[in-house]
Amino acid sequence: MGKAGWVRIIPFAVFMLFIGLQQILEWSVVKGWLEMSAQQMLFLYPVKALLVTGLLIFFWRKYAELNFADFKNMSHTVASILLGLLVFILWINMDWGIVTFGESKGFDPSLIDDNTTRNLLIFFRIFGAALVVPIMEELFWRSFMLRYVITADFSSVRIGTFTLSSFLICAVLFGLEHNLFLAGIMAGAAYSLLLYWTKSIYQCILAHAVTNLALGIYVLQTGYWQFW
Repeated sequence: MGKAGWVRIIPFAVFMLFIGLQQILEWSVVKGWLEMSAQQMLFLYPVKALLVTGLLIFFWRKYAELNFADFKNMSHTVASILLGLLVFILWINMDWGIVTFGESKGFDPSLIDDNTTRNLLIFFRIFGAALVVPIMEELFWRSFMLRYVITADFSSVRIGTFTLSSFLICAVLFGLEHNLFLAGIMAGAAYSLLLYWTKSIYQCILAHAVTNLALGIYVLQTGYWQFW
């Protein structure tokens, strides 16, 4: 696998480690081993977003598959935006209890009384969800994992190469990463299908970013924090 694999794995792994850390901290609070409020837990997200941003910037020159010129194909770009919106609509309508992992408390900035602090947390949540996460996850799932399932020498596989096994495995694993795992499978499959058509990681990032931005706006308007 070599360095090419690790530069796509490390930002994703760090992000997931922070999710695990938060779960451990919350469990420790329930057990009475740690005193930490829900408000204090919110500040883990800006740290996580900034750290992963730093890693992406540090490794940026290694991501040769990111070609900004991909956006010049307007049919692909418009389709990516529309797909992102479609995934958002499906996502908020697929929160059925039978296909979720537990109950998500989500990210609730309304717990913070100070306006400046609350707005800063909202900014970092939108920034992380609509920019950092799409780049980090698409580099991991669509650039690395889809090809790694085909062969360990993933760099030898062209971006957007289809095999049924890699498509299904990555869609399911992407779903299992999320609390709404059926919605996650749907989203993972949708972004992979977009990749097979456009052969562009940037178009997948765009679709993913549109989904997450629309979801963030929806959550802020409705107060359905569980989607965050």
